[in-house]
Amino acid sequence: MDKSEDKTSAEEELETLEDLDAGGGDEEPRDALPVRYTALFEECLFPLLLINAKFRIIYANPRCQKLFTDFSCLEGNQFFDVFGRSLGVEALREIRETVLDGKNGFSWKGYSMLKSRELETLRSRVFIFPLADNPGPSPEYFEVVFDDVTEENKRLLRNVFMSLLEASRLKDNDTGHHISRVSRYSERLARELYDKKIYENIDADFIDDISFLASMHDVGKIGTPDDILNKEGPLSKWEWKVMREHTKNGAYILSTYPNPMAKEIALSHHEKWDGTGYPFQLIGDMIPLPARIVSVADVYDALRMERSYKPALNHEATVKQMAGEGGTHFDPFLIEVFKSIAGNFEEIYESNKDAGTKNPRN
Repeated sequence: MDKSEDKTSAEEELETLEDLDAGGGDEEPRDALPVRYTALFEECLFPLLLINAKFRIIYANPRCQKLFTDFSCLEGNQFFDVFGRSLGVEALREIRETVLDGKNGFSWKGYSMLKSRELETLRSRVFIFPLADNPGPSPEYFEVVFDDVTEENKRLLRNVFMSLLEASRLKDNDTGHHISRVSRYSERLARELYDKKIYENIDADFIDDISFLASMHDVGKIGTPDDILNKEGPLSKWEWKVMREHTKNGAYILSTYPNPMAKEIALSHHEKWDGTGYPFQLIGDMIPLPARIVSVADVYDALRMERSYKPALNHEATVKQMAGEGGTHFDPFLIEVFKSIAGNFEEIYESNKDAGTKNPRN
């Protein structure tokens, strides 16, 4: 079966589950809860809400309201209406069996990912269990506790790859603050594209991811011989061939990163719009968008920097040269956007300049 058909089927099943449990009974009044629970939940350290056996949210403590305030209104809504998409069809089915049929002693644990264009993905562990002292064999109320692991997951993942980045920086003595600046340029350009709403896939997560992953664009240089990487003067033809392998090496190193953006940037940030780049001579929008963004950022910074084999260009000369290469080296639309915010690039460069750098007069 075609994947698109699977997706449609899954979405229809999700809507069926939501419809089945929507509107089930009147809204529970808050004073139906024992007073002792209300006071206890108000002070709870974890985000917590209560649902009844008809899956209506009847209470959300302050921490829960704060955690989800930008995503949805909680109290009075159906649990599946609010969290259905973030939990997935299989989890919804298990939760129904838990609450209605007493599966696993009326308890369930799982994982939720809430996402919107404007906000970074919110990742939480979710625990559902009966409210204590529920009368009868079938509980009337259930606690839903959330453990926000968004920053924890991000930190653990990125720390692993930061060690690789630091190792590559130890080999390349001529980068200075280049890596940091490229990340900032890439984030600024991505944010401008987000504001223009041209690309549907550019959302809050995209901006956050590229601001980190742009710094990994040259991580493949960890496999480049030192005598080539730090050579004084221009490289020979065969040395350039070896140097260009850093794109493939970087893609291999980052192939285990869960976001494909990492591999796309490492592999394709030296491709050119007209197909004359490397390593695979991709043409036009065959080049992944994140790599096209980082290409603009990387080249701007490279032109601003003095090397043993070339002088530095000032901001105006750099922008002029890059503008002339829209449609050849660069995505022509991205170059137009870059020109509109070029002043921000200059600010980033000046505020993160390498020690001892002089402003070129050209």
